[in-house]
Amino acid sequence: MNADIPRDDARFTQRLGADVYDRIQARVRDRLHAAELAGLITDDPEDVAYLTGFFHHPGERPVAVYLDDDRAVLLVPNLERQHAEEQRAHADLVDFAEYPGIENPFAPLARTIGGAPKRLGITTLMTQHRLRMLQAALPDTMFEPTELVTQARYVKLPEEIALHREAARITDHMLHAGVQLVAEAIGAGAALPSEAELAAHVGRDGLGRMYREHDDVVVVSFMAGGLVYAGPNSAVPHGLPSSNRLRPGDTFMLSLGAAVGGRFVEGERTFVLGGPTADQRRYHDVVRDAQAAGSRAIAPGVRCADSNRICLDVIRDAGLGPHLRHRQGHGIGLGMHEPPWLEDGDPTELAEGMIVSNEPGIYIPGHAGYRISDSMLVTAGGAEPLTAFPRSLDDCVIPL
Repeated sequence: MNADIPRDDARFTQRLGADVYDRIQARVRDRLHAAELAGLITDDPEDVAYLTGFFHHPGERPVAVYLDDDRAVLLVPNLERQHAEEQRAHADLVDFAEYPGIENPFAPLARTIGGAPKRLGITTLMTQHRLRMLQAALPDTMFEPTELVTQARYVKLPEEIALHREAARITDHMLHAGVQLVAEAIGAGAALPSEAELAAHVGRDGLGRMYREHDDVVVVSFMAGGLVYAGPNSAVPHGLPSSNRLRPGDTFMLSLGAAVGGRFVEGERTFVLGGPTADQRRYHDVVRDAQAAGSRAIAPGVRCADSNRICLDVIRDAGLGPHLRHRQGHGIGLGMHEPPWLEDGDPTELAEGMIVSNEPGIYIPGHAGYRISDSMLVTAGGAEPLTAFPRSLDDCVIPL
């Protein structure tokens, strides 16, 4: 397996320009008009990053964006103001002293936007505590929960797609690095790595590559790495890496991803260490066939629910339905998991420019799990996998 995945020699810049945020804010303003809202307030960290380019570690101190027809205002605690300035946040900055503070943290924002009666949208993710503080600061304002920012995030701008593509390139590198570590241990006759050691290795590879090759790296809570599990531990879909060492004959999974410019990609492959048994081949091939059907189903105009059904019916028709534990996939963007959901209960129609995961899996208790995942860009004629590591079992066997 060739780990040399080329890229342009020019260093990659992760920060988006002011013109991109102008277009993003204009997109959200159009949705405000359609909803007949005077403006909106969101304190969701992903929304804040989407609207202004300010990435932060969320905590008890509120950070929020106000957006109306005329302006974008970013409310931050004073201790974050320099941080926002250094990130060139695309909004007017307003700060409050401290939390809980002598003054309501939202009071400076209320003074800035004025206290006249308004109908404002608020993110549905705002806590009741934050909402009460906001209502106290703007007592004459009517707040209406809305998902319009979330929905505006569905379709990515070209500059965002470029970030996702770079995250996919790094994810492919990490998959190769994981395979290489195992193969080198076999070749040297050394002890095979543990799940935790393998997870740490691929994370170092991804982060190291990012900092070596990128300028103005956007730091988020998760940047590169993921979950690694083998044998029975991999039968738990989100099992955590343990100290268990890989063993000959194991099925093991590298469930990896990266975030470039805060935009995520995931790429997951299931490997077999040594010659696969008939059961291992059957399980892997069924999941691969389901993932291929899911790839063909992802296209503009297709309902998420229908894509999910087409994908998972391959597993059901193979008699492995009892081993299903989750949907086909989910949206991916500023969050590793975000709407829309490729699941029976989501009627959202896919559209060109969306990015969704395609990750059917089966889980056999006491044996192993099998999952193959790519982040898919919805195109005019179908969908394109952003991650490119081979998917067939023959490509995912590591010989002993």
